[in-house]
Amino acid sequence: MRVLFSVSAWPGHYFPMVPLARALGAAGHEVRVLCAASQATSVQAAGLPAVPVLDGLDMVLQARLSHFWQAQAGDWPYPWLPVHPVTGQHLSRLEDFDSAAYRAEHRAAALAATARSFDAAVRFATGWRPDLVVHDRLSLEGVLAARVVSVPAVAHLWGPVGTAEEGALRLVPGDPTRSFARHGVAELGDPPFRTVIDPCPPALCPPVGAAHRLDVRYVPYAGGFGGSCPPRPRVSGRPRVCVVWGTSLTAMAGARSFVVPEILAGLTGAGLDVTVLVSAADAAALRVPPATTVFSDVALASALSGADVVVHHGGAGCVMTSVAAGVPQVAVTFAAEQAANADRVAATGAGLHVRGGDFDAGAVRAAVTDVIADLAYGRAARWLRDQNDRRPTPAGLVARLEDLAGARAPASG
Repeated sequence: MRVLFSVSAWPGHYFPMVPLARALGAAGHEVRVLCAASQATSVQAAGLPAVPVLDGLDMVLQARLSHFWQAQAGDWPYPWLPVHPVTGQHLSRLEDFDSAAYRAEHRAAALAATARSFDAAVRFATGWRPDLVVHDRLSLEGVLAARVVSVPAVAHLWGPVGTAEEGALRLVPGDPTRSFARHGVAELGDPPFRTVIDPCPPALCPPVGAAHRLDVRYVPYAGGFGGSCPPRPRVSGRPRVCVVWGTSLTAMAGARSFVVPEILAGLTGAGLDVTVLVSAADAAALRVPPATTVFSDVALASALSGADVVVHHGGAGCVMTSVAAGVPQVAVTFAAEQAANADRVAATGAGLHVRGGDFDAGAVRAAVTDVIADLAYGRAARWLRDQNDRRPTPAGLVARLEDLAGARAPASG
């Protein structure tokens, strides 16, 4: 069968889909990935054929705008103002960005780009004729393409936030361009997704409403950006802590959200063996305390081997990779989705959540030492790992998708 993947313009949204796309290819099926031009290199690095025809939304800009509007509404919990949505520099006052003028100037162009993206997806799908479409929950181009060619569409989650959330977590875009009507298919509807692939273990399963849930094991994929962590001898008597911080949070929330220096200062003197994973630029600017080793371009999954606790910003990739490794987590969060991820892990007993609005290096140190001292956190983390390991592998999900697409005759009784 032919399977068309449709992805939004953010690698973390589709990296969890890569193992499934590879499994489909290994099973002899044809795979194509609709993406924005900005994502073509990442898609191709995964060994997947990219079709870079979408006009992907600028996810960093969208996040910055969201943060600005939260601050305007008095719902910004941090002691600093958000960054300027366009320049990325921290604002001294909200009046320094005229959001009404920005909307008036850019709305028409944004709607035109969205319509072009929908049209490009339909053009490719009508020419290639897929049997099934798999998409992330922000790539509605996949939903439209599937409806136009009358094949099933399956949403693939990237972490513990689902398709039937409330409030700020309800990250399902609409169709302001009326592209569904233009192409003669039913309106998007609410909920828009009928089938959802969920990589979360049962204790973390997010709400998907009335959609049919397909379980799959979370398999970490780092995008080819990181090698293996070099083996290091364990220091006797020192628990090992892994601190990982990507660049996306800084891009979206500003430099003040990069709290790794404060975290490391807080952990100094606690008798810990600390491994830090940050970008090369961030590593060059760090003052490295004793008993701390810094790596760049290392995959998190390899660095978690032997770790007693991991500290991160709550991103879905960090959360789910830590779940798959069975390592308890301390999340320091600066955005609504990351906070939800952290809360849901904490609710299982596999970690603690330190909210960025209340950030204090001492609070992070206390959380880390609590997780190490209380063995229940480690047991809960291993329980989540075991739940993940019992789920169908991506290869094991292929037959279910074949049945869904009608590309494989059901087994006779």
